[in-house]
Formats: sequence, C-alpha cells, structure tokens
Amino acid sequence: MKRLAVLLALVMTVGLVGCGNSGTQSKTESKSDTKEEATTEEAFEGEYIVNADYVKENLDDIILVDARGEDAANKETIKGAIPIAWQYLATCEDGKSGDANWGCILDTERLSERLGEKGLDPNKEIVLFAAAQNGWGDDGRIAWELIAAGYKDVKMVDGGFDALKETGIETAKGGSEPKAVDVKIDSIDTTHVINTDELKANYDDYKVVDVRADEEYDGETLYGEAKGGHLPGAIHIRYTDLFQKSGMLKSNAEITKMFEDAGITKDDKVVTYCTAGIRSGYMQLILEMCGFKNTQNYDESYYRWCAVEDVEK
Repeated sequence: MKRLAVLLALVMTVGLVGCGNSGTQSKTESKSDTKEEATTEEAFEGEYIVNADYVKENLDDIILVDARGEDAANKETIKGAIPIAWQYLATCEDGKSGDANWGCILDTERLSERLGEKGLDPNKEIVLFAAAQNGWGDDGRIAWELIAAGYKDVKMVDGGFDALKETGIETAKGGSEPKAVDVKIDSIDTTHVINTDELKANYDDYKVVDVRADEEYDGETLYGEAKGGHLPGAIHIRYTDLFQKSGMLKSNAEITKMFEDAGITKDDKVVTYCTAGIRSGYMQLILEMCGFKNTQNYDESYYRWCAVEDVEK
C-alpha cells in the first residue's frame, strides 16, 4: 500500500513531464499550425502501428493498454483497457528529476514484477493508445520500453483515444482490472537506448533531435528544469510535427522528407530527446519505422543534461 501511495503521488506530480499540461500543448499547436505544410490523409504504415478499426475487430485477442494512465481512464477509456502510466515502469521513485538514471527503464527485477502485475503477457499482442498530438507520446514511451524488454508483438493506435472512439467502440469510466501473469525479463536491449555518459563521450557522432515545443527549445523552463535551452547544435523537430491536423500520423513519406529536409539521412546516427524521454521515445519508434534504423532515445533527456552539462539558447 505504501508503494502504491508513493506511485500515485509521483504520477500526480510528475505526470506532466512527458512533458507539460494541456494548456501548454494547445499553445504549441497554435504555433505549429502557422508552419505546418499541407498534408494528405495517406495512412502511416509500420510494424508498431495499427489503426482503430483493427483494435475494434480484434478486441478479444489483444491486451489493450490506456497509456494515459488511471486519471484519464477514470474520466473515460475503452472498455477492457488496462490503464498504465509510463512512470509505473520507470525509475521515478529513485530520486528526483535531473538525477542520474531518473525516469529511465526499471531494473529487470522490478520491471518483471510490474509488467506481471499489470497482466502484460509477453506471448500476447499488446496494443497501446494515448492522446496522439494532444498528449505526450506516452504510448510510444511504454512501447519503446516493452520492445527493449524483449516483447515481440507491440503496437500503438494511430490517432489514439479519439480515433478509437470514432469507431463506436464501447467506452467506460475506469479501466479494467488486470489479471496478473508471470513475466521474466532477463535483460534490456539497449540498441535504441542511450544515456548521458555515452552521449557526451560520442556527441559529435550523432545528429541530436530535440522534439519539444518551441518555447522549451527557445529556453523557457516549464517543468522544473535546472536551466532553459537545448542541447548544443540540436535540430528542432517537434513531436507534434509528426501529426496531421486530424490527429492521425502523417505518411511515412512526409515524415521522412521532414527529417531529410532538416539534414538527417537514414545513414546518420540519431538521438532523440525531450524533457524526460517520453515524446522522444515515440519519435524514435516512428523514425525506425521510416527506415532510420540507427536511432536512440535519450531517456534521461533534458532534465539530466541541463543539470550537469552546458546548453544553448
């Protein structure tokens, strides 16, 4: 009970580090609209993406996860969905934001226990949804972590919760109670994970991409950062730039062009970051599905870098 109370408090105080509140996100979208190019409704395709109709048709055969967490699910969620906040699977109890290894993937023992508690059977298809461009990429962050933990069948819903509702799928107030299963995570695959020490040691080898909002990149401290700014030389491509105005992902071709126009090629080593590795986890998966295979999410992210290293404004 004590641990659950601590986690609930953390979710309330840290739930915005993915990173922000809905008012700030709306402000960002308004600024983005002035720069957004006309897009088509061509669907994004990738091994980690499904559409809302797929979920409706396969609801009995998948484990559906509301990555927005319990607070959002208590207002409304998809009937049968299990609410999980990204913080529950991260080291948010181990110190405070800006500390080394804060907000990162849990050790294998704790991760195994918590995934089991939430009923996330590695032998079943896990489908996650969040709030698309109006959220913080929570579904991508959890998917990125599950893949690193060895899960083989992980998907995210294009368009998120709104797209699911539009199918007429049944909703409910409050999530489903999971049935615990045995989960054993032996190791974490760090192919798409990078920490501060590794990034600093090889900084010039990477194209570093800041996926935060304009005001964050320009130096405002909105979420308790030690100081404002961005990593030296970071290329600014916002998380919200991935989406069409409809809330669906832009096409693979459009996203690829956006990165190539910013000077990033599929041969580059790319590191994505945000405030706490949430939006950037989503971005890493999208890049991977677009053919940018040598990509890593910096999950200590700006919280840690700005606490111990120099930044630019």
